Order: sequence, then structure tokens, then C-alpha cells
Amino acid sequence: MSPGMGRWTVVRGGARGLVAAMAMTGIRTVTAAVGPHERTPPEAIVEKHAPSVRRLPKRYQEAVTELAHWTYGAAGGAAFGALPRRLRTHPLTGPAYGLAIWAGFEIVIAPVLGVRYAREHGVLWRAVVALDHILYGIVVAGSLAPERPRRPGHRGRLDRLFRGRGLTKGPAKR
Repeated sequence: MSPGMGRWTVVRGGARGLVAAMAMTGIRTVTAAVGPHERTPPEAIVEKHAPSVRRLPKRYQEAVTELAHWTYGAAGGAAFGALPRRLRTHPLTGPAYGLAIWAGFEIVIAPVLGVRYAREHGVLWRAVVALDHILYGIVVAGSLAPERPRRPGHRGRLDRLFRGRGLTKGPAKR
């Protein structure tokens, strides 16, 4: 692992990615309610590459599609957590990362998977999707709730909670 990156940084990134993907679902729900229903990237991928999902009742199809999207979001967040600390903490990295995820889908993943999603939508829809991915990047980067820097030798709340129960190193302090 690179300096400034522990396993919890990657796990935290994955959790933020999951939450960010869920936030994107919320935004998509609102925009779909006020505008014409547009097929989302996860819907397009499931429709083309998961025919067994299409045989499920509609509500299960939607659930499987969202779970796939959230899993992808969590993986993207974990990948963000694996970036070097000095890059992760730059204020523009999160939004740029979110846009890069979207551009990567549009330019690489959609054509490779043969998903015509990227060519079906107009400028307004693409702008909303771009903003959606900027939000993803902001959440993944922790910009809405930044972490406080730790003091050298400082143990976190979980370490203090589990110390003395054989789950961390060191004696319990009361």
C-alpha cells in the first residue's frame, strides 16, 4: 500500500462509493419523475447482458439493477480510497474522479459492452448524468464531511472500544 493509505482508507472509500451510488439513485428517481423516463446505464447493461434478470418480476429487476449499480459504486469508491493521499485530498480530485468514472463508461465501457445508451441521449440528459457523477465524486472524496486529521499516536474510537477485548493490541484503558 502507498504511504498514507491503510486498509480502512480503502474500506471507507468503498462505503462512501456505496452511499454515493445510492444518492445517485435518489437524484435519478427525482429527475425521472419530472421528465421523460430515460434508460440509465445500469438498466441498459442489465437489459443487454443479463437476460435472466429480465425474466424476473419488474420490482426484482429494479432491485437487482440497483444492487449492481451500488456494488459498482462501492468498487469505484474503494479504488478512490487506494489513490495516494496527496491526490485523494486535493479538492478537485473527487469531482474529477466522478466525471472520469462517467467518461470511462461513455467512451470505453459502453462501446465494449455494445450498450447503445451513450448514443441515445441528448445534451440535457448527459448534463444531468455528469452532475450526478460530480456528486458521486464529492461524496467519495468525503468533501461533504471531511475527516479530521489524526494526531500522531492517536487511537480512534473503535480502537478504544475494542481494546481489552482481545480485538486490538495494547492494554485496556478505563
